[in-house]
Amino acid sequence: MKRNASVLQRDTTWHLAFLLLFPLSLLAATNKTDFRIDPDTSQAMFRVRLLWLESVNGHFTHVDGDLAPGPNPGSWVVNATIPVDSVAMPTSRMRQWVLAPSFFDAQHHPTIHFVSNPIAQNELDDGGTLTGYLTLRGVTAPIHFALQPAHCAQLAPAPCRILLRGNLQRSTFGMTSNRLALSDSVDLNLSITLQRETR
Repeated sequence: MKRNASVLQRDTTWHLAFLLLFPLSLLAATNKTDFRIDPDTSQAMFRVRLLWLESVNGHFTHVDGDLAPGPNPGSWVVNATIPVDSVAMPTSRMRQWVLAPSFFDAQHHPTIHFVSNPIAQNELDDGGTLTGYLTLRGVTAPIHFALQPAHCAQLAPAPCRILLRGNLQRSTFGMTSNRLALSDSVDLNLSITLQRETR
């Protein structure tokens, strides 16, 4: 009888401990905070020089993704996806040209994807260099962006904005046509509006 009472007491203690700890673990899970990219107010701009004199400018009207906690304490990772068919150009003819196989090849590669290396909170606040990998036309290559200072306080309800300025070579991603008419260098700038999200 004493042994059964001891087992019952031990089981009761374990159940009580579980009931006490369960709400804490649930609270920790639901208090994980990151920032969602607002697709309606974020965009990516690009510029390529034409005939070495003038520049052709375009932009993508839709950027999706998030800014999530990185693997190290106080670090963040930017993850952004751009639908190629959200591109806007000065004329419909230019839009058809950049969607064609010789440029973005939207039919076979409908999205552009960027994922950053982890960046520390102080680098995000003060600005600097954001490195990562860009996937374009099915090719993934390293890229770096100049990051303007952004103040995205984790507890602030207001949105914040990240501005990134970078450059890529068309040939790296298989865009080798029109090399006499178009510069190989393309400026790629992102304006990302972040909304705080708790999940």
